[in-house]
Amino acid sequence: MTKADIVTEISHKTGIDKSTVLLTIEALMETIKTSLQNGENVYLRGFGSFILKTRAAKTARNISKNTTIVIPQHDVPAFKPAKSFNELLLNK
Repeated sequence: MTKADIVTEISHKTGIDKSTVLLTIEALMETIKTSLQNGENVYLRGFGSFILKTRAAKTARNISKNTTIVIPQHDVPAFKPAKSFNELLLNK
């Protein structure tokens, strides 16, 4: 399902025009990105959490140049589904 499909689905279910739904979804995604960029996790009760996970620094190999490189510690975004959402998926 794409963002356009989500916009169409929400528009049909709520009766709100597609342009308003699209602006709302864009604002939601931008707010989530900004919060994670500021180091804040986003919790959506009953759906899940957008969190930052810290990856430890590690040594890797550049195979094409046959050299060793160090990848510094960094944060990556992750999604953790809520318990009720996870159970819904497991019991389909």
